Amino acid sequence: MADETFRTRLINMRRDLHAHPELSFEEFETTKKIRRWLEEEHIEILNVPQLETGVIAEIKGQSDEPVIAIRADIDALLIQEQTNLPFASKIEGAMHACGHDFHTASIIGTAILLNKRRDELKGTVRFIFQPAEEIAAGARKVIEAGVLDDVSAIFGMHNKPDLPVGTIGIKEGPLMASVDRFEIVVKGKGGHAGIPNNSIDPIAAAGQMVSGLQSVVSRNISSLQNAVVSITRLQAGSSWNVIPDQAEMEGTVRTFQKEARKAVPEHMKRVAEGIAAGYGAQAEFRWFPYLPSVQNDGTFLNAASEAADRLGYQTVPAEQSPGGEDFALYQEKIPGLFVWMGTNGTEEWHHPAFTLDEDALQVASSYFAELAVIVLGSIK
Repeated sequence: MADETFRTRLINMRRDLHAHPELSFEEFETTKKIRRWLEEEHIEILNVPQLETGVIAEIKGQSDEPVIAIRADIDALLIQEQTNLPFASKIEGAMHACGHDFHTASIIGTAILLNKRRDELKGTVRFIFQPAEEIAAGARKVIEAGVLDDVSAIFGMHNKPDLPVGTIGIKEGPLMASVDRFEIVVKGKGGHAGIPNNSIDPIAAAGQMVSGLQSVVSRNISSLQNAVVSITRLQAGSSWNVIPDQAEMEGTVRTFQKEARKAVPEHMKRVAEGIAAGYGAQAEFRWFPYLPSVQNDGTFLNAASEAADRLGYQTVPAEQSPGGEDFALYQEKIPGLFVWMGTNGTEEWHHPAFTLDEDALQVASSYFAELAVIVLGSIK
């Protein structure tokens, strides 16, 4: 397939997906399209009945083993598109504002390229077109379905708008943050706003907590570690002249190291309860683990750089992102590498005017094809 024909095909796929976004676990038409495009290339699709949406496919080379996986996410976001592109979303209130259409089309391209290079593959490449990344539920479904049971390593990417096309960000260790949620309920004693001495004001206590909880990072977490505590909702009362019985707050914590992730909630609970006690109130602290951090295995750094070098692409040290990614759940099971793929975009992820340079499609497709050949050739 000529380069220009291949480029046009990838662009058409991406634009089709972009115009018809589907939300998490609702990717039924997207699933049909992916299956059709793979079947047109005579690429084997595995029967995984536990997955109602998403596609698992594979290409066998010289042998069945080892098996490595390449993952793309396929779901869209609940965002009204504002790009004015001719292929803008036709679905009201839904948009591929995180580039999952780009990821999907690129990895279909990788499958097409590897299908023509079967003889070079010293093993099997499994393709995971995963649903529901945006709600951090799809990877769990894939794992529960046993898709990783015989897989030795997994690879994936996220588009990076601030990197130029042809540039790939690579690093060992933590790349994206763990994502956790917390709630604090401050229980006081309501009363007349003009007679606060007869009440226990939960708002006053909650206000002190907003500041006090920041000391968890500045005074309890090592300066060599990373953590962010953000309070995103503070709610109390329903009248201008009444002190309420309780106040509620919630927010998120982002960390990159397991030690920090373990330590933060312990310190937060102590601070919240201590401040509440100082006001004669009580604090109920609740912690909701969501996602671990993306942790890249250094074993694959040389292969990742070599793949780029062979193709004439540039590699740069990947900057960490406090965003979350359920690719991290795969890496808790097997070694994996997640890279940034430069797309020269105009806006950051999740922006209603998010766009990218479609020349990056061919870059990503060829990169992961080359990487698969190199990795399978190196696994003993």
